[in-house]
Amino acid sequence: MDEKIKAGYVAIIGRPNSGKSTLLNNILKQKVAITSPKPQTTRIPIQAVYNDARGQIIFIDTPGIFAKVFDAVAKKINLKTEQVLKKNIDVLVYLIDHNRDRNIEENKIIGLVRNVDKPKILAYNKMDIKHPSYIPHYRFLESEFNKTVEISALFNKNLNLLVNYIFELLPIGDKIIKREDLVTPAINIDSKTFIAEIIREKAYLFLRKEVPYSLTTVVDEIADREEGLKYIKARIVTVSDRYKRMIIGDTGRMIKEIGRASRKELEVATNQKIYLDLTVETNPHWIEEML
Repeated sequence: MDEKIKAGYVAIIGRPNSGKSTLLNNILKQKVAITSPKPQTTRIPIQAVYNDARGQIIFIDTPGIFAKVFDAVAKKINLKTEQVLKKNIDVLVYLIDHNRDRNIEENKIIGLVRNVDKPKILAYNKMDIKHPSYIPHYRFLESEFNKTVEISALFNKNLNLLVNYIFELLPIGDKIIKREDLVTPAINIDSKTFIAEIIREKAYLFLRKEVPYSLTTVVDEIADREEGLKYIKARIVTVSDRYKRMIIGDTGRMIKEIGRASRKELEVATNQKIYLDLTVETNPHWIEEML
């Protein structure tokens, strides 16, 4: 008979760029979710396993909620986060960037959080940045939460305390993920998806403000070649030839920069030499077909 432990599903919710993916990566001490300064970076809920002597947490990193939805990508992102909150989660972590004041976006999230009848933790993030701070504008929420904590996801401040609070609130039960041979904590994305996400992250970092929301990334092939070389064939897909030209750049400079940065990170992650065959194509219907 399996020993009973603290175990359950923990959803992280917050505005775009509140630091949810950084928080998950630093709790797990391994990169499972891509990050960038741009909204819409996280498009799919990432599930990842955290184990220690107390039990097991299945974290769910949700995409940031947008108050006003002007494009099909943001609409689909909002729906995915709302679907997570309707599922059987055990604890909710509401992450607030204390450097940003409340607005219609934050109020929409507060409404969603209030509809979740589960233990909740209010976490003020980015406490490494002292000013401006709008914490007084959020104090009224604290009575609605089981725990409140101030953290810096980027600098690992009080992350242990946050995890302690989560374990306090989790139910006692059986281990959810029983495999001990997981290569990565992420359990709902395969190798192709992870590689595609790394490439998309680098595209976001290098491209202009308007381009990232019109693109996605696809990995078509992963193959082992001679002398330990790993071959990856991938595409950046965008909605118009105008964006395609911007992604490629003058004399191919931009796509080379994206490819070089992606290859370097993948080599560190896999401890292998990578040959990345990266191309750009136009598909005006990719949002309907791929997201």
